[in-house]
Amino acid sequence: MSKLVRFGVSLEEGLLQRFDNLIHRRKYTNRSEALRDMIRHELLKEEWEEGGEVAGAITFIYDHHTRELLSKITDIQHDSQEVIISTQHIHLDHHHCLEIVAVRGRVKKVLKLADSLKAIKGVRHCTLSMTGSGEEAIN
Repeated sequence: MSKLVRFGVSLEEGLLQRFDNLIHRRKYTNRSEALRDMIRHELLKEEWEEGGEVAGAITFIYDHHTRELLSKITDIQHDSQEVIISTQHIHLDHHHCLEIVAVRGRVKKVLKLADSLKAIKGVRHCTLSMTGSGEEAIN
């Protein structure tokens, strides 16, 4: 474990009050843990902007009755095998399916895959959730 270092932070009273309310709502146990989390998040965002590695999930809902849709989804996924770890297919009702695609790789390739799936006619909703891959140099 890394050596802990203490430092002081000066904030306006109103800003500190808003921060304390935020960490209370998000169930942090103390300000230090909330600050560590925010710092890690900002460092990850910077790494992503530089083309770093991410892990995450692309979740989308589609109408499986849309003509040629399954073929297009499969083709796109086959073209992105280097970032796809796994997929899960769930039948929601007679018309709609939910697909969850677990991904890991360079942020640009993951974003390209998510954008390609999102743009297919018949895909009703698509979201990408990303986090660090565990390879980043953040303690």
